[in-house]
Amino acid sequence: MKRIDDLDVAGQVVLLRADLNVPMDGGTITDDGRIRASLPTITALTARGARVLICAHLGRPTGEGYAARAAAGPSLRPVAARLRELLGRPVPLAGDVAGESAAALAAGLGDGDAGLLENVRFEPAETSKLDAERTGLAARLAALATRYVGDGFGALHRKHASVYDVPALLPHAAGDLVIAEIAVLRQLTSDPPRPYVVVLGGAKPSDKLAVIGNLLGRADRLIICGGMSYTFLAAQGYEVGQSLLEADQIPQVTEVLAEAARRGVDVVLPVDLVAADRFAPDADHRVVAVGDFPADRESLDMGPASRALFAQKLADAKTVFWNGPAGVFEFPAFSAGTLALAEAISRVSGLTVVGGGDSAAAVRQLGFPADAFTHISTGGGASLEYLEGRPLPGLSALEADG
Repeated sequence: MKRIDDLDVAGQVVLLRADLNVPMDGGTITDDGRIRASLPTITALTARGARVLICAHLGRPTGEGYAARAAAGPSLRPVAARLRELLGRPVPLAGDVAGESAAALAAGLGDGDAGLLENVRFEPAETSKLDAERTGLAARLAALATRYVGDGFGALHRKHASVYDVPALLPHAAGDLVIAEIAVLRQLTSDPPRPYVVVLGGAKPSDKLAVIGNLLGRADRLIICGGMSYTFLAAQGYEVGQSLLEADQIPQVTEVLAEAARRGVDVVLPVDLVAADRFAPDADHRVVAVGDFPADRESLDMGPASRALFAQKLADAKTVFWNGPAGVFEFPAFSAGTLALAEAISRVSGLTVVGGGDSAAAVRQLGFPADAFTHISTGGGASLEYLEGRPLPGLSALEADG
């Protein structure tokens, strides 16, 4: 796979597929981690005289046709504004994705300049399952540039036009972020130092059962927390009340627990939970043992005994992969579990990988510096699919000759 140093980019219009899909509250960016993670590749290209035309998506706009999606939003205007602040230079935003405004922006870039195309998912063809529709958009995007750099790691698991189809049409290379992400994931799937502890949280076990199944042959210890732990607890016969539960996944979870036992993998679940009377930041709550959970309450965090247990199970780790918060960390009253988990992982002296998505947002929101962990990923879904052993279409496209 070629790197950007292998491309002649001076004076060339480089279509840079970045991952700028940041969380938003209205028109305000709540976590700019993915924008910051894209800066090294952008600056490396502009420093070499490239004319960088950035392509990215934001959210999942819906509607019949481009006009409907563009009207519904979200626009990349807030992202362009944040890029200008971080880069300290103009970053003009095109009024469309691959139309007249985009062509004018590309033609107007000078050596070392950077500009941003509008949200590529305004184009229905970007996410189409029909090859002909995707390749049509890919041809329009490729016509804007003379080189392609794929640096949107968080989108590599998508067979989308700007990720999968454009690289076949231009000389291409992987950006620095993609190179770094893949290097870390290969460490996790080759021969990681042991004990190797995988920590999985977040909402639903259905999203992560395939990863668990693949990692049972590699991990020594599996810590399950957050919303997905309630299905695991229910599979063991515990009452979980009104907590998030995927009842239809209980048979699969039971199989996973049995397979872990056969392989000698230590599965660690919460032993106490924070039971709330409703899902709200000011909800009445109390700590209860997992065997005493009230049927009329829902768990929004794990309790102090679980926090101590998880810290103990992480203390001797040499490799840790963590994906998914331990509770509703966005509510201060229910952030203690995620905070304790992050603190315990930050004390591990070996390889520590925070697997993107909500986990990455959580450690930043809770005030942890980036160097508290070996690597904070930008792509939760892409990381998980790689760890499942599934091919990433965007990665395959970058690895192809071109």
